[in-house]
Amino acid sequence: MKGFWSEFRNFAVKGNALDLAIAVVVGNAFSAVINSLVGDIITPLLGLLTNNVDFKTLVFTLHDGLVMRYGNFIQTIINFFVISLAIFIVFRMISSARKRIFRQGEKAVPQEEKPAQERLLEEIRDLLRRRVGEPTETSALKTKEGR
Repeated sequence: MKGFWSEFRNFAVKGNALDLAIAVVVGNAFSAVINSLVGDIITPLLGLLTNNVDFKTLVFTLHDGLVMRYGNFIQTIINFFVISLAIFIVFRMISSARKRIFRQGEKAVPQEEKPAQERLLEEIRDLLRRRVGEPTETSALKTKEGR
């Protein structure tokens, strides 16, 4: 029994369990943000465009009282696309801000003050970016300075 508790403690204290718990909490908070964005901002705007049509009420009645609620299916598809679009927009905004922050941090230290190893790694990064076709910070600086 002592081995079980020791193994459990190692599992709970290691990064995997803690990372998972943090991901669940952050994911829950992010879900609340997206739900508010969709429910409080995007859906009312869509309501203006669609004249507040409620697709859930669309039904097709077959014989013998069998009802096919295709409107609910249409509404679910619309909700999926709206939520996916909202997540994509928020992700793009965060990604763009993150890139700007990291680029500002790179420019904060003058090239001469960086260690040789760091300068070498930046040159390798720039070569890889050029190979893919992305502009590099070094080439952008050279263009601005007229070199």
